[in-house]
Amino acid sequence: MSQPVILTVGEESHLKRGKDRIVYAGMPSDDVYSIVQMKQSGYQGFSWNLYFPKRKSDITIDGVNIYVENVTPDEIRLRVG
Repeated sequence: MSQPVILTVGEESHLKRGKDRIVYAGMPSDDVYSIVQMKQSGYQGFSWNLYFPKRKSDITIDGVNIYVENVTPDEIRLRVG
């Protein structure tokens, strides 16, 4: 896995070349965190919220494996595989 990526609410990260971007959207409840997946095709862009249980640390977005090391209402620390 790569170096840790630390995102605060609203910060964006590019998963990998040719893959989508993600934005940390915080925690809508004590046990759920949200990541926005953003896809762009030419001049059009699309995005949607993904919701995960706080206890879930292995997730996949756009075919990319991600390990969530820590998540708080203000920040998420993850490693992109």
